[in-house]
Amino acid sequence: MIDKTRLAEKCSTWNITLTGAQLDALDRYAALLVDYNQKVNLTAITTPEGIEDRHFADSLLFAAQPEVQGALVDVGTGAGFPGIVAKIFKPDLQLTLMEPTGKRVEFLRYVCGELGLSGVEFAKERAEEAARKVWRERFTVASARAVAALPVLCEYCLPLVKVGGVFIAMKGPDADAERTAAANALKKLGGQYADTRAFTLPDGSERRLVVMKKISQTPTVYPRNGGKIAKKPL
Repeated sequence: MIDKTRLAEKCSTWNITLTGAQLDALDRYAALLVDYNQKVNLTAITTPEGIEDRHFADSLLFAAQPEVQGALVDVGTGAGFPGIVAKIFKPDLQLTLMEPTGKRVEFLRYVCGELGLSGVEFAKERAEEAARKVWRERFTVASARAVAALPVLCEYCLPLVKVGGVFIAMKGPDADAERTAAANALKKLGGQYADTRAFTLPDGSERRLVVMKKISQTPTVYPRNGGKIAKKPL
């Protein structure tokens, strides 16, 4: 399916080294994704190189960050990016894939079973509802990719992160403007901006990883319900 040598060479430019077993798992993942995508809408990107660049290399950039360890929740994971790729790269991660769409959760269970991934939990939940349940302030790291604007994302994700953990948002070239807009949300939710890490993906698109620390507990009034979050971001 994918060109494993080509993917390994691209990742080596960021000093990301993949084992043969990891490349085999990513190749299998790509094949399962494309096959399953014929019956459930998972991704518009189905070419081998597109999957390598926009799904795998992108997710591996996130996974390679030193903060990505311990218990990871991937919010709005969709087809499993970056969460499943992070688990393949760092098998010791305790991964929770959070996705509200039942058909996508079925795919996530299927692909993790096919890849033999253990230590994975599946949460068929909206993040703002999950944070009022057992998942509140449980995770070392939260990730989100292409889910919502950063002020909204902060309210989805920070309540899930324990004090001392981090939320890493995967953003494009407008990340600085989004970060400025999210300053009030960060303050109210117990977060603190750490830094933004800039990368260029193999296809030339810009990627920004916005790292936010959880420095105090999120007040119990947050997160609000989804309608309020969308209509009136913090």
